[in-house]
Parts: sequence; structure tokens; C-alpha cells
Amino acid sequence: MLTELRDMLRVMLCFLSTTLAYGQIVGNIDAGRRQYQNTCSTCHGGDGAGGELGPNIAERLPKIDDPRLKATINGGLLSRGMPAFASIQGQQLDNLIAFLRSLKPEPSFERRRRVQTTTGETLEGAVLNESNDDLALRLSDHTIRLFRRSGQKFRPVTSDSDWPTYNGSLDGNRYTALAQIDRTNIAELAPKWMFTVPGLSGLEATPVVADGVLYVTGPNECYALDAGDGRTLWHYRRPKTKDHMRGGGVGINRGAAVAANRLFMVTDDAHLLALNRFTGEVIWETLMADWHQNYFATSAPLVVGNLVISGTAGGEHGARGFLAAFDQVTGKEAWRFWTVPKAGEPGSETWKGRAIEHGGAVTWFTGSYDPQLDTLYWQTGNPGPDYNGTEREGDNLYSDCILALDPHTGKLKWYYQFTPHDLHDWDATEPAVIINTDWHGRPRKLLLMANRNGFFYVFDRKNGELLLAKPFVRKLNWAKEIGPDGRPVLAQLEKVGEGTKVCPSQDGATNWYSTSYLPSTGLYYLQTLEKCNIYSESPTEWKAGEGYLGGSQRKVPGEIPQKVLRAIDVQTGKVVWEWPQIGSADTWGGTIATGSGVLFFCEDSGDFAAADAVTGKQLWRFHANRSWRASPMSYRFDGMQYVAVAAGPTVIAFALPEHEPPSRRKK
Repeated sequence: MLTELRDMLRVMLCFLSTTLAYGQIVGNIDAGRRQYQNTCSTCHGGDGAGGELGPNIAERLPKIDDPRLKATINGGLLSRGMPAFASIQGQQLDNLIAFLRSLKPEPSFERRRRVQTTTGETLEGAVLNESNDDLALRLSDHTIRLFRRSGQKFRPVTSDSDWPTYNGSLDGNRYTALAQIDRTNIAELAPKWMFTVPGLSGLEATPVVADGVLYVTGPNECYALDAGDGRTLWHYRRPKTKDHMRGGGVGINRGAAVAANRLFMVTDDAHLLALNRFTGEVIWETLMADWHQNYFATSAPLVVGNLVISGTAGGEHGARGFLAAFDQVTGKEAWRFWTVPKAGEPGSETWKGRAIEHGGAVTWFTGSYDPQLDTLYWQTGNPGPDYNGTEREGDNLYSDCILALDPHTGKLKWYYQFTPHDLHDWDATEPAVIINTDWHGRPRKLLLMANRNGFFYVFDRKNGELLLAKPFVRKLNWAKEIGPDGRPVLAQLEKVGEGTKVCPSQDGATNWYSTSYLPSTGLYYLQTLEKCNIYSESPTEWKAGEGYLGGSQRKVPGEIPQKVLRAIDVQTGKVVWEWPQIGSADTWGGTIATGSGVLFFCEDSGDFAAADAVTGKQLWRFHANRSWRASPMSYRFDGMQYVAVAAGPTVIAFALPEHEPPSRRKK
């Protein structure tokens, strides 16, 4: 009797655990096994551990709920080679899922290794990766140590010139002083290693590097790699947010930031994460905003002192913008600056109408920080609805602005608005570059920005004084100039049918792709776009989970847009040289300037290219054949300078041949 009761209880507990975890599906495991063997085992193996034709599904299944699993079986994953099995329905499908739930992944185990190093150490740790050439260990203090084989011993290796934040440094300037790759040897530059993020069609991230470990992020995931050969050290991933709105950048991640033992990144549901950068484990997680109110997050946070600072995205969906700072250790919010005031607050007088309730001006891109002035500079997005201003008459502060903030309190020091009452989606979310140089004969602390509206700006970053504003594209018809008061002098626009022709286009004269300033030349380098659009407006109402554009934009019939790499003299705003490109004109790759005077950039044809920063002469190119969505960076590992860029879903790291031992390589 007791045995029968015990067996009945076991069955009931099994049933309850299955239904609670995966829903009300009840299936016959044996029947499901037969279905699996006939349908799935050829690709995934009889135990679900994968094979030549298909991946390991046993380890993936616990992360997939039953509705999604049913949809995958019936609809397939055609882009990844999995056909649809639409004929498997009803009890047959329940049986198959019951069997799939019975599959158990192989238990993980930790392999340990003790090594003798060429520096006289004896070290023991968990093996993260090993080949005939290299070894990666996690020691008892949880730090990662990287080695290369040297006879019977192991030589320690690491990076001695890191790239710990989105632009490499806090000043927003995509510049490196590294000069090993120069005009005399660049012809020898070649791919050193490649790493492809599984399951992604493309990356928009700039990798970061710290102590020999390279971190690259995708939507809700991060890989830690050996920066010298691209081998995986750990991987963090969380599911994408179910039923989140589509479009407008949801499902994009542009990078991370590293400080001490932490790596900071954002998620698609507007959370900020702190990961242990040696293990990938979550240290803390903070909700920045409610994604049900059309918030999400895309870009790399910025570490300033003991704070990590981040904004959110969602401007095309009417999310109300803000910038927030969080304690690095605890994740607790320290301050928040709202970029759209509430009715009755200072600045609300620049919003006349209902749109102030969902005004946009989100802070989705990474800002810059000046330790000399202890000032944070952050860019804001366009107002909403994007193309219809009837319910938001006025300048619409603080949309399309550069904000100068106290990094400790979030208090506003000064601001400048590039495009008051923007009707063309011209976010000011372009790189804000901090430089110190002579300005017309005397030293000055400057802030540079080439804005999406087509004007190049130079500010005194101490007080926000506008020093220069010059057009940097030919196709610019919305304003005649920037007047003495700092406001654009508007031009009469051409009507085309029911719309209006505006130049530059909605994509902007430039955009978020990285720009560079090279001190030795005094030139500012950026990718520009010669393109116009025809804009039309329409009524709109804000709704959760939907867009909030208030109109549309379309191409100008017969126009052929063009990407042009330009070098601008920061003293005059004049274009010194340019590199017109032949391509689709819809790529989003930027630049990096190096100490040797070599400028790397993502060419619109799909090539990764290098130019002489003084003359613009072509020095080198590599046929990556990619539609660029990311900008290059550089670091030094084991005495070698690397230049890396995300090309599609793959990170490619370039370096010179190893002709000399590390001790003799040029710094």
C-alpha cells in the first residue's frame, strides 16, 4: 500500500513539475521518442547532443518555453537550415515535446591544470580554453590568466594598451596613440583571427579590451575572448524579451564598458547589468525603465568615477528621455536627468500641445567625460512624434541637444540645441569629441560634433560658447546658416506632391558611427552621407508597443545617395580632403585615427580600408564584403598592435606578421 501511494505521489509530482514549468502539455515520452528518432535524430543525434548537421539542443531546451518550441518545430528556422515540420500537430506534437523535455544535457565539469611559467611561477586553475599553442586559466582568485606555449613551459601574455570603453577613452575620440602599424608596413597587415557570434546576422558593437581579454556584445549576450587569438573564455546570454515591440533598434547592442572586475552592459528591456568580467556571472541588475512604456536600451554605458551612466532608447516610440547614473558596486540609482520636462517644469514652455507627455529626446548613445573640468557631455535624440509638430509647437527642449552635466549630481551646467523643433528625426546622438588645442592663437578646451543636420560645430566646452558652425555636406537645404545667436536660419523648402524635399535625409549628413580627431594633423575625420528625403506628415496617437512617427519619409526619385569620407580642419570647418565611395550608401561604419598617421575606416563598398590621414591617399584595403554596422578599434596584445572591427556577425582582428620577438617590437 505504501509503495503504491509513493508511486502515485511520484507521478503526481512529475506531472505538476512539468505543467508548472512548461504549461499544460501532457505527452507520451515513448511515442515522442519514436517521433524524434524518425524526424530529428539525423541532425541532432539520438541524445540531442548534436552532430554534423545540427546543434546540441539538449543544452538549449531548458531556455525555451513550450509555445516557442512548438512554433520552432512547426515553422522551422529556415535561415539556420532547420526545415518546418508543420504536419506534426496535436497529441503527436505533445508527445515529441514530452520527449524533448526528458533530454538532459551532459553535466559540465571543471578541468584543472597546473603549469610552470617562463617567469618562474607555478600556477593552477580551471582550464577555460587550451590548444597546442595557448592556454587560458581561471585562478582561485577568479582572475583570468592567458599563456602561450614555450617548450615545456608557458609564457604569460596580456594586453598593455587596453580599450576599456566604447571609444577607447572617455573623451569620445576614436583615436589611439599606437603606431606600430604605419605607412611603411601596412601592406603586410592581415587577419590574425576571427570570431563569429552564433545565431546573429550582424553586430553593431565595438569590442572592449582589458588585461588581454576582449569582450564583444550582441543583444542580451556577451562573449569574453582571448584578445590574441579569439578563443572563447566565457559566454553570458539571457533570452530576448518576449512580445517586445519591433523595429526602432530593438535587438541591437553596441557595446560594453569595463571597470575593475566588472563589465557593464544594457539589455533589450532597458535593464543595466554588472557582470563579473572574469566569469560572466551577474553581480547586479537594475531596471532603468519599464519596457511596456516603449523603452529599450542599445548602447554602451560610460564609467565615470564610482558611477556607471547610461541612457535608454525608444524615441521613435514616444518614450520620455532621461539619463541616469548608478553606483558601480550596488547598482543603486544616484541621479536621473529628464530630457523632457513635465508640464509646469522649467523648459515645458517650449512644448505647446499634448506631445510633451511622450516627447522622446532619448539618450540612447554613449556620451563623453572631461576629467579636467569634471563635466559629463551627453547627446539627446529628436522629439516625438518625429515628423509631425502640430502637438509640440516650440523648440522642444531638451531634444536634439548636447548637455553638459555635473557627473556627481546630474545638475545641468549648460546646453546647446542643434535643431529646435526638429521635424526630420535628426537626433544629436553623434560622437561628442573632447580635444585640447590652440584655437585661433590661444589654448582652449573644445568640444567637436558633426551633427546629423549637416553642420559641423566647435564649442568652448567650459561654458558652451559656440565658436564655429559650418556645413560639411553639399546637400543641405533646410537652413541657410547658423546665425550669430546660435540658431539655424531656416530656408524655404521645396514641395514635392504632398511632401517636402529636405536635405540631408532622415539618415542624416552623418550619424552615430564613430569619428576621429588626430592631434598631429588638426583634422577631424568622419563618414558623411549625401542624400535627401521627401517627408510627409500624418496624424498619430501614442500607444504602448507601437511606433510614434507622425508621418513618413521616402527616397527622392532618381537620386543616387553617396557616402563620402571627409577630413575637416577644426579651425575653419573646411574640408581638406575627401574620399567618395561607391556602394549602397546605407552602411554605418566609422573611423579610427592612429598615432602613426594611418586612418582606418569602414568603406561603403564593404571593404575595410586605410588612408593616409594627411593626404587621404589609399594605403590598404581588405575585402570584408560586409554592410557595415560597427566601427573599428585598436589595442596591443603581447607586443603586437591589433586593429579589430565587427564585420557582419564576425569580429576580425588584424595585425602585422610576427617577424620579431615581443621584446623588440616597436611600441
